[in-house]
Amino acid sequence: MRAVDERDAYANLLTPRLLRDRGLKGRDAALVTELAYGTLRGLGTYDAIIAICSDRAPDPAVRDALRLGAHQLLRMRVPPHAAVGTTVDLVRQRIGPGAAKFVNAVLRKIASRTLDEWLPIVAPDLADDPSGHLAVVHSHPRWVVSAFRDALGSGIEETAELLAADNARPLVTLVARPGRSSRRELLDAGAEPTRYSPYGAYLAEGDPGQIAAVAETRAAVQDEASQLVALALTRVPLGPPSSPRPGSSEGELWLDMCAGPGGKAGLLDAVAVYGDTGHDDTGYDDTGYDDTGYDGTANDGTAPGGQSVAGPEEVEGGGSGSEAAAEGGRPVPFREGAEDERPVAFPGGARLLAADVQQHRARLVAQTTAHAGVVTADGTRPAWRPGAFDRVMLDAPCTGLGALRRRPEARWRRDPASVAELGRLQRALLNTALDATRPGGVVAYVTCSPHLAETRVVVGDVIARRDDVEQLDARDYLPEVDGLGDGPHAQFWPHRHGTDAMFLALLRKRA
Repeated sequence: MRAVDERDAYANLLTPRLLRDRGLKGRDAALVTELAYGTLRGLGTYDAIIAICSDRAPDPAVRDALRLGAHQLLRMRVPPHAAVGTTVDLVRQRIGPGAAKFVNAVLRKIASRTLDEWLPIVAPDLADDPSGHLAVVHSHPRWVVSAFRDALGSGIEETAELLAADNARPLVTLVARPGRSSRRELLDAGAEPTRYSPYGAYLAEGDPGQIAAVAETRAAVQDEASQLVALALTRVPLGPPSSPRPGSSEGELWLDMCAGPGGKAGLLDAVAVYGDTGHDDTGYDDTGYDDTGYDGTANDGTAPGGQSVAGPEEVEGGGSGSEAAAEGGRPVPFREGAEDERPVAFPGGARLLAADVQQHRARLVAQTTAHAGVVTADGTRPAWRPGAFDRVMLDAPCTGLGALRRRPEARWRRDPASVAELGRLQRALLNTALDATRPGGVVAYVTCSPHLAETRVVVGDVIARRDDVEQLDARDYLPEVDGLGDGPHAQFWPHRHGTDAMFLALLRKRA
């Protein structure tokens, strides 16, 4: 808690290291994880309650201790005397006896009511101030609540469902990289098949690093929506080029422009070389969409050339909600009038170039890919020729508001000014991504944020200033997933799909 506050540490990176350093496993590790993540998720609610129960603003270290105590009292099954006693002892040891007396008094006031009894006291009235009410009840900044309401375009009820899903503990989601691993290997290690992705598996418990395929980077931890937006890019039929690609040769050439730390690059690298070997599970084949449905079975086939590459595992995603594992997904009917844009399983034989502006992130990409070329390069100042690529993945830097389940502290670190600053970078990167694409080629613009100013507005602004781009309906290339919105973009949601709130727009460079 102090490292997150003082050094801008990320809980999902720091907590596993601390657990290893302290030798904590099993139930002890689970308790520590819940204390850290749960408290960070609930800061907004707990701070409102602490403010009412305090006669002065606590110092930062004392405030963190009070938050930990409040989380135990209000949302965990820790007996009140134990929650108060251990928190007071912690403060006495780490801060001093005076602070311990203050913490004891405040926590005893907090313990006098349940969370359901506190919320009507500390939260604004829902009818008078719906965004303010949801902000306190679901512990999100008010501006984030408003942004989510705008992006959903629905009533206050669905906004509340989304905010509640943000505060739910996600399952770990794995991806088997085709040609290097298979989903059957992950299922044999104790995972369950994902709802949508043919390469995904949910891991209900245990350390994913103990699975051989993950330890050897043949598989990885990756959110299911992150897997699917990468697959969607590979499924789009390319238009005929109006002129040869510069330096063209046999096979397609792909670019992952902001590739670090390497989750999407790892999957794209495998599909580029070995092909989309999981299509038999998803209800479509290399001749187009087949609405026979998805039966939930795993891909048993072992793709050729399953080399392993040693190296530390990058962890991009934290997984999907448990509700997504409860039932198998079924493809939705293909949209009427879209017969010429059916998804096609990529057969393999392409090459991927992965780039990132930061050297240490590019190094992670090199460790998680097996065949890709990896460079350190600034996407706004391209190190490649214009029109050099058939497919470009732009996973643009964003606020990360779509991944608040896995990075709970991120909601408190961003503000509306961050959105405006990132928007300028996103527009610049999307323009250079389109410039890097040959006529007839395709760009996937992806953000792990549903904020309209980072998604539809960016795409609309760029398209309006160019005459060489057309937007495809991204939903056509994700036929196994429903509830993606009205199009032409696709928007994943935690409460609908059990995934991060990932946005996808597919843009074709006109010939």
